[in-house]
Amino acid sequence: MSDSRRGPAVAARVLGALGRRVLMLAVLLGLVFAAVELLPGDAASASSERGDSAADVEARRHLLGLDRPVWERFWDWMTALPTGDLGTSARGQKVTDLLADPFPNTLVLGASAFVLTVIASLALGSWAASRPGGLADRVIGHTSTAAFAVPEFVTAVGLLLVLSLWTGWLPAVTMTGADGSPSDWTMLIMPVLALVIPQTGWNTRIVRGALADQARTPHVEAAHLDGLPVHRVVLRHALPGAVPAIATGIATSTGMLLGGAVVVETLFNYPGIGSVLAAAVAGRDTPLIAGVVVCAGAAISLVLLAADLIRARTLGERP
Repeated sequence: MSDSRRGPAVAARVLGALGRRVLMLAVLLGLVFAAVELLPGDAASASSERGDSAADVEARRHLLGLDRPVWERFWDWMTALPTGDLGTSARGQKVTDLLADPFPNTLVLGASAFVLTVIASLALGSWAASRPGGLADRVIGHTSTAAFAVPEFVTAVGLLLVLSLWTGWLPAVTMTGADGSPSDWTMLIMPVLALVIPQTGWNTRIVRGALADQARTPHVEAAHLDGLPVHRVVLRHALPGAVPAIATGIATSTGMLLGGAVVVETLFNYPGIGSVLAAAVAGRDTPLIAGVVVCAGAAISLVLLAADLIRARTLGERP
C-alpha cells in the first residue's frame, strides 16, 4: 500500500478501534447505573441527617432527581459527558472537583506500577527464556506463579509487616501535603510494590511463554545453529516476534493494576480514588461512582488501544 493510502487507512482503523472501546465503556456505565439502582436504599436516604423526616428525605430525593426513571438519568449524564461534565454528587459537589486531586494520585501510582511491571517482566521472562529448563527458568517459573497467586491485599500486609513494623524502613501510612499528594516519595514504595509483585508474576509467565513460542520458529532456530550467544538470540531474534503477545498481556494488566489500586490505597491510606469510590458506593452516589468508572475506563481503554496498535503494526492486522 502506498504512503498516500496508508495514512487514511491507519486513521480509519484507529477510529474504529477507539469507537469500539467507547461503546464498551458506555455499556459498562449503563451497568453501573443499573447496579446502583438495584442496591437497597438511595443517595437521598444515605445522605440524610439525623432528625430528617420522611418528607425531608422525599424532598431531597426529588432535588437529586431520584424520582425520575434510571434510564432518563443515565441519558442526561451520558449526554453531558462529552462536554466534560461528570455530574453533581449527592452532596452537591461537582464530580470533576471531587476527582481533581485523587485521580492524578491514582494515575501516578498505577503508572509507576505499570512501568516497573513491564521492566521486571521483560527482564525475568527473558532471563528464564535464555536458560530453558535450567535452574533460573524453574525458579523464576515457580516464583512468578506464586507471586500472581497471592492477592494484592495479602502482599500489602506482608510488605507492611516487613518494611514498616519489623524494620521501620518505610512509613506504614501515606501522609499528604498541602496539594493533596503524598508528602514524600518514599510513601509510594510499598503501594507500588504491592501492585507490581502480583502483576510481575503474571506477565513474566506471558513473556516466558511468548518467547518459548518464538524459540520454535525457523529464524530463531537458525540463529541458534549459527552459534550466536543465547542472550543475543533472545533479545534480537525472539523478542521482536513476541512483542504482540507480550503487549496484549501487559495491557490487560492495566485493569488489574487500577482495580488493585483501590484495595491498596485503602490499606496504605493513599490519597487516591479508592477512598472516593468506597464512600460513593456506601452513599449510593451514582454520578460519583460513574465518574470514577469513566476516568479509570478511559485510562484502561487508551492502554488497550495502544496494545492493539502495536500488535497491528507488528503483524499487519487490523487493530
